[in-house]
Parts: sequence; structure tokens; C-alpha cells
Amino acid sequence: MKDIQPKVKEIKSKVKKIQPKVERKLHKLDATNQSTGRLGTQIALILRGKNKPEYQAHLDIGDIVEVYNIKLLKFTGKKLEQKVHIRYSGYQGGIKKTKIADLLKSNPGEILRHAVRDMLPPTRLRNNMMKRLIIK
Repeated sequence: MKDIQPKVKEIKSKVKKIQPKVERKLHKLDATNQSTGRLGTQIALILRGKNKPEYQAHLDIGDIVEVYNIKLLKFTGKKLEQKVHIRYSGYQGGIKKTKIADLLKSNPGEILRHAVRDMLPPTRLRNNMMKRLIIK
């Protein structure tokens, strides 16, 4: 007769990787007469920590970024009239469209926050990186 042995599943222990202590510097950026995309790439680079020699993609070693004079962002061409900011609530028919000109009047920080968020990698680290972005 055959020896019947139960199948044993391997249990892998989930060991939480300890992140090294990081000294985070405060970078202050002026948004006066800067285009949204160029300013957003600078911010994303600093938030990820790519400006540091000890950069590693799986670690969150970026710095804190504070942006001021956000109302004075520069938009080239006809972007103020034509570009549309789109949000989706998750429900059917839940798409909300807002022109950039209207959003610049009501909440100019949301334009830059949306641009920077899309420039960061969609990993678990993105939320913590976005918490270090301060828009005044």
C-alpha cells in the first residue's frame, strides 16, 4: 500500500525590512514663473532621493519639499483654457472635469500635487513621499 502523507505548505515568515535612519533636509522651492511640469520633475526627484549618492530604488530616502508662491505658476500656450483636470470617484458616471483656469483660482496646489503624484512610481512608497510635499 501507498504511504499517504499530507501535503505540507511552506510557511514563509514575513520579516519586515528595517529602513535605515535617514536625515531629511528641507528644500524650499519658489514656483514663481516656473512651468508645472519642470517644477514637478524637480520635486519628484527630491522626494524620491535621486539627488543623493546613497539612492536605492526600494528605499524611501527622499527629503522634504516645501513649495511657495504656487498661485504664480506659469502655463504656456492655451493650457489655461483647454487643459482639463479629471477626477474619478469610482462610481458610474463619477467623472468630474475641471478646467485648469478654474482650478488655479480655487485650489492651485492641487494642480502641482496631481502632476507630482503621476511622476512618482506607483509603489507602496508613493503615499509617504507625497506626505513630504508641502504646498503653501
